Amino acid sequence: MKIENSDPTTHNIHPTPKDNREWNESQAPQAPALEKSFAREEIMLPVKCNQHPWMRMFINVTKSPFHAVTGPDGKFEIKGLPPGEYTLAFVHESWASKTQK
Repeated sequence: MKIENSDPTTHNIHPTPKDNREWNESQAPQAPALEKSFAREEIMLPVKCNQHPWMRMFINVTKSPFHAVTGPDGKFEIKGLPPGEYTLAFVHESWASKTQK
């Protein structure tokens, strides 16, 4: 993944994974992009900014190219998925994950 800082302030990118290596790196304003990867799949891997405690995000690390993020209306689309039977997994930062065939 590529992490860019276009803000006029320094950020501190600090993933706290369960199944991958933890790291913690500061990024100054307009600094070159950080390029990082994760060795193992992991869903809802938390990332925080130690400079700004209100900033956080989650990363889903998967081998599958098929995923989607819902829009404000809750709708989503997964393009290019071959015909077949699949189980979809739905994840949310506050609610329990759900699956549906």
